[in-house]
Amino acid sequence: MRISDEVRGQLARRFEVLLPHLNERQQRLALATEARLLGHGGVRLVARTAGVSETTVRKGVFELEAGVEPLPEGRARRPGGGRMRAEAVDPSLVPALMALVEPDERGDPMSPLRWTTKSLRHLAAELSRQGHRITAPTVGRLLKAHGFSLQGTAKTLEGGQHPDRDAQFRYINEQVKGHQASGEPVISVDAKKKEQLGQLPMAGQEWRPAGEPVEVEDHSFFAGPRVETVIPYGIYDMTANTGWVNVGVDHDTAAFAVASINRWWQARGRHDYPAASRLLITADAGGSNSYRYRLWKAELAAFAAETGLTVTVCHFPPGTSKWNKIEHRLFSHITMNWRGRPLTSHEVVLNTIAATTTRTGLRVEAALDHGSYPTGIAVSRDQLLALPITAHADHSRWNYSIAPAGGTVAPPRADERTATRERTLQTLADPRLAGMNSRELEVLQAQLAPAQAARTEQRRYVLRGGRRVATTGRSRALLSDADEVLITVVYLRQVCPQKVLCDLLGINPVTIGQAIKATRQLLDEQKISITPTVVRYFTRAEDLRAWATDVAPAEHPSAIPTHQALTSPALTGTSREALHTLLEELIVPYAAAIEQRRHRQRGGDRRPGSRGGVFRQKMTDGDRILATILYRRRVCGLDPLAELFGVCRSTLWNAIKDVLPILDARRIDITPAEHRHTTAADLLASVNEPQTEDHGDRHR
Repeated sequence: MRISDEVRGQLARRFEVLLPHLNERQQRLALATEARLLGHGGVRLVARTAGVSETTVRKGVFELEAGVEPLPEGRARRPGGGRMRAEAVDPSLVPALMALVEPDERGDPMSPLRWTTKSLRHLAAELSRQGHRITAPTVGRLLKAHGFSLQGTAKTLEGGQHPDRDAQFRYINEQVKGHQASGEPVISVDAKKKEQLGQLPMAGQEWRPAGEPVEVEDHSFFAGPRVETVIPYGIYDMTANTGWVNVGVDHDTAAFAVASINRWWQARGRHDYPAASRLLITADAGGSNSYRYRLWKAELAAFAAETGLTVTVCHFPPGTSKWNKIEHRLFSHITMNWRGRPLTSHEVVLNTIAATTTRTGLRVEAALDHGSYPTGIAVSRDQLLALPITAHADHSRWNYSIAPAGGTVAPPRADERTATRERTLQTLADPRLAGMNSRELEVLQAQLAPAQAARTEQRRYVLRGGRRVATTGRSRALLSDADEVLITVVYLRQVCPQKVLCDLLGINPVTIGQAIKATRQLLDEQKISITPTVVRYFTRAEDLRAWATDVAPAEHPSAIPTHQALTSPALTGTSREALHTLLEELIVPYAAAIEQRRHRQRGGDRRPGSRGGVFRQKMTDGDRILATILYRRRVCGLDPLAELFGVCRSTLWNAIKDVLPILDARRIDITPAEHRHTTAADLLASVNEPQTEDHGDRHR
């Protein structure tokens, strides 16, 4: 039958009011009831009026006709209805997920996400790649169901504790109490983190007008070409509760650390403790005041000699620097005082530090230090042993005292080291050592200067990852570019090995080695060759110093270096000029023969980087030829000869066996000596005695 428009309108109004308040099942049954009342065509009319599928209405009609029981309260579907969960459909899904989020404990150590952020999207993408159909929300639900949550790291691991840690703490406490009871100063020292000056973001917040924050750079590094950096080195007086900060602008070295202590003593210490005879310093085990640094102890010895104080140093065990008083009684308050405030100038740094106070009465002073403290300064073992340092019975590595006087030599000051280094460089520039006059040396230095500057900038570029370096533009290197050229020339001429250069200049081997390596590469690139001396004369720094001061042999037995003595005509049977000519004649074919033999042994060309240094071999080629001549002359046995050249017997014999075929091939006859020495000392004594030079004969 035909349904009137009035009925259609009533249905529409009724559905509009009722359906939004019903759940899915109730809506289906309500629609089915209206369809049954309308009779034929009711299902289609109700579906069109309510805007639902006819299948939905028809399903409700079937449920009414079947007489299904009402569902429990709160349920819209029968139990078991709906789509199955992903983990039920795919039983291997959860184990695969656990293998990704916990590869070390539950899964594969080679998990593809072991080094990747384990976000929900990354986990879902990797599981889908493995064949598991899953979405990011489902991954989140599964992780929560298995007890996972988003967490950060927890700073709870203290690492391995030193077995003597507690004992050292007690010893430091006893030393502090003893010095304080006697009215002696006790200070805690350390260097604060290096800071850059500029409109850079600083951690923390401070009160400002709403909506007016301090504008700073949008990155944590500054890209300007001339950025100043400051290094605050603090001295905290544990008795007076006062702080003194030396703000350096160069390097955080041991020399800078002791200079900071010296400046505190001159500015405050000697006034606050006029009767002091001792000073106790508590410091970390590392950093610029490390107990391993010889320079730290040498500078403290110079400080003790200058002030007349007996300096006692107690280091905290490794890994316990936060127990040092300066950390939580001075540095922490300075950090809080300049929070949220850009350090735009030296004045801001000094005033901010000096304005630091606490309710317990802390007072802080700050001073700017424009001094230069270059890296690379070395103190030899002999120099360290000569200092008046006394190790304590308890933990002697960490506890020691330095007397103001004593020792075999006076500890050198920083200015004395600089003056000594300059005099040594002048000595090395001697034409007899450098192989060129001052004008030729200056031309070579000027020729390499642009390449050295480009190399320095390239090295900085690589180190900073492409960003412009933060530098003040001041040259603070221990060696200038010209100095690097000079020592490289001296080294390549085989005047002395790197160890002698280190002892002469007071520079550590790393600095010397890097300078020589870099300069040598520039020389090779520009095809500049340095002709070596045939015989290496100086194997000890003392020999070169004696040669430089022109000390007579009678006054100073070591004035004739050992290798120079071995070239005496009395030993070689020929004049030094003729010997030099012979060595120059043999050294090239000998080197060629050795290289051919090594080529056959290794079955190909030399690998890059092998035998890169001049003195990698125990003996130079000139020494090997000279030793063979002395052996043929029978001036002494193999053992004294090995002692004279500073090698073992087997090394010397191998060298002689390499040179003998060269002598035989060129038919060079060596006349035996008239006297055979039994020891090396006898041989050197005979050379040092006044003799008339006998040129001898050499038949070819």
